[in-house]
Amino acid sequence: MTINEDTIKYVAALAKLTVSEEEKTGVAKDLEKILDYIATMDGLNTEGVEPMSHVSPVKNVFREDIITNQNDRDNLLANAPKQKDGCFVVPKTVE
Repeated sequence: MTINEDTIKYVAALAKLTVSEEEKTGVAKDLEKILDYIATMDGLNTEGVEPMSHVSPVKNVFREDIITNQNDRDNLLANAPKQKDGCFVVPKTVE
């Protein structure tokens, strides 16, 4: 793949970078080196290698949901400055 000026502008815009005219030739060479290196990986034998999303093995650890506190509405409402019909009464914030 050849890197032209449009490609450099596009990649710079994606990365939110400003590339000056002097830097464009260096950036083009660097991008070509990166793409050449990636192309060498296409020749590797990956048969029998499982795809992975992380370098180290990562898995979700699930646990049982266990209720540790009880529904004690009366005790909670005892601390409320105002209450009505078993709920907290708060000042109106939207008109």
